Amino acid sequence: MGFVGCQIFKALEEDKMNIKSSRVVVILAVAAIIGLFFAMGMQKYLTFEYLKSSQTLFQSYYKEHQLITIASYMALYITITSLSLPGAAVMTLAGAAIFGLWLGLLLVSFASSIGATIAFLTSRFLLRNYVQQKFGEKLKIANDGIEKDGAFYLFTLRLVPLFPFFIINLVMGLTPIRTSVFYIVSQLGMLPGTLVYINAGRQLGKIESLTGILSLELILSFALLGVFPLIAKKAVSIVRLKKNIKN
Repeated sequence: MGFVGCQIFKALEEDKMNIKSSRVVVILAVAAIIGLFFAMGMQKYLTFEYLKSSQTLFQSYYKEHQLITIASYMALYITITSLSLPGAAVMTLAGAAIFGLWLGLLLVSFASSIGATIAFLTSRFLLRNYVQQKFGEKLKIANDGIEKDGAFYLFTLRLVPLFPFFIINLVMGLTPIRTSVFYIVSQLGMLPGTLVYINAGRQLGKIESLTGILSLELILSFALLGVFPLIAKKAVSIVRLKKNIKN
């Protein structure tokens, strides 16, 4: 029994070393990609000004190479969201301007959810055990929220954008929520806000002069951007109130 115990202990220690090595590799890879992103000045291509100046070029390329454009767009969007890089909002507007309302909505919905889940898993793999041990008390609110309301807690965070989504991705990775639940709830919870942004981006893509800024559709799109969080917050409050009454 003593020999068996030693072998088990040895195997566990080797597993721990392998996990630590894997974490180091992931950290180095993430750091290298982020460093390369800024070193090459890629952030300057993820601005509204660049999007607007290159809109015709992107649309022309898409007409001639649809699958390549869609695949490249998805890959770039997933990379940006999974590494929490700046530019997701501009990429959403670009999706609307290049692909239109419904295809743009479909691509952004899946790309943003996949990227968010990768960020979630990366946070869980690299930080969960350490953070839970060191900052368990500070994470108690999030953990209690997941325990009490489950998926609805995450849905609320997605629907009412009180915090940047990249923070939600990273923090949720430190909680006990299942990956499948995180993905499904994130996609559903982000869908209404994504639709609002895609619609605004579609209208922005039509602006050819300063007079275009005064178009009714564009004004309504921006109004919806501002009003949506308030509507979502009110809806969540009503659902939560009904839930409490039933309990």
